[in-house]
Amino acid sequence: MADGFDSADAFDWADAFDWGLLEPAGALGASVGDDRVLAAMIDVEAALSGAWAELESTGSASGAPVFDLAAIDRGRLLAGARSAGVPIIALVEQLREQAGESADVVHRGATSQDIVDTALVLVSRDGLARAAGRLAAAADALAGLSARHRATPVVARTLSQPAEPTTVGALFATWLDGVSSAGEALDALSASGFPVQLGGAVGTGAAFVRASGRDDAPAILRAAVARRLGLSDPGRAWQTDRTPVLAIADAAARVCAVTGRVGRDLALGARDGVLRPATGGGSSAMPHKQNPVDAVILSANGLRAPGLLATLHTAALSSDARPAGEWHAEWQAWRGLVRLALESAEVLAHAVAELIVEASPSVDDVRADDLHLAAAGAVVDAAIARHGRLGGSR
Repeated sequence: MADGFDSADAFDWADAFDWGLLEPAGALGASVGDDRVLAAMIDVEAALSGAWAELESTGSASGAPVFDLAAIDRGRLLAGARSAGVPIIALVEQLREQAGESADVVHRGATSQDIVDTALVLVSRDGLARAAGRLAAAADALAGLSARHRATPVVARTLSQPAEPTTVGALFATWLDGVSSAGEALDALSASGFPVQLGGAVGTGAAFVRASGRDDAPAILRAAVARRLGLSDPGRAWQTDRTPVLAIADAAARVCAVTGRVGRDLALGARDGVLRPATGGGSSAMPHKQNPVDAVILSANGLRAPGLLATLHTAALSSDARPAGEWHAEWQAWRGLVRLALESAEVLAHAVAELIVEASPSVDDVRADDLHLAAAGAVVDAAIARHGRLGGSR
């Protein structure tokens, strides 16, 4: 057996590399896992085949083949990916076998990057939409907590040391502001559209023109694929302009940064005896402990995201019509950021929904006067008002 995969049955799925053992919130990110990516790749190929059928039948898509995801031989797919360096060649072979007499229309004129990029855009769109929904739920919960604890006193810290009096509600309001900003970034991304990528071997669409005999084939096919997938038509190929990828990655990284900051505050609040999770993890050495697990996951994800984002920004500085390595370096970093954003949004929604505020010192103990309480209340009011303007309680 060469390179670990030499036949369709060489791969034992019990040996799958990552099934969540070291990813405590991994199940939450399953919607951006390999199964979803594979399904998205097949969706893109189906959309392209359907677009060709439309182009050649003057509006009819009756000639488009239908693909069966369940029939894909994954061991064969992985063996082909190792051999070719991309999974698309082996996937197209199997899809053409499924297509039978319509095999010639499968992947016609396209290149692997068209399929991988568009599939990852699809996965990102759906994953970040779910993340946006969970952020909205967390924001609603934080708005309620902010109002409920607008006058609950606590001593704020700066540079790790006790500073001035504030309120727990004001702390929650700062979290709400960050979550609102992350949601705003996701909304802006969705409004600008998730673009389809279709340019052929070197981005010019020459193969589409050659196969159809029509100079306008690249534009027609791109628009049709975008429509079928519910993506935007950017009016161009962007295989060497990675700004669409960076826009997705930056929005996902903002989610991780904001939720990671909340995680840090949650952990410190638990340490100081002000905040406590309703449920939490134990310790293998100290059974009496109730560790703030959600806070730990949020902080860890916030720490992991910048490295993935740096990989994507570095890979954007590439060369040629397709670089040798930079594009390939994007795949896991891109998908990984979306996964972390989705996990973090889910964990945050859980954390704030079950958060317990412990009995705090009295106003006299922390020397909070009317001025401090009023100033903290103004922060709460502003954060809740902004949350409402951005679509709170949707």
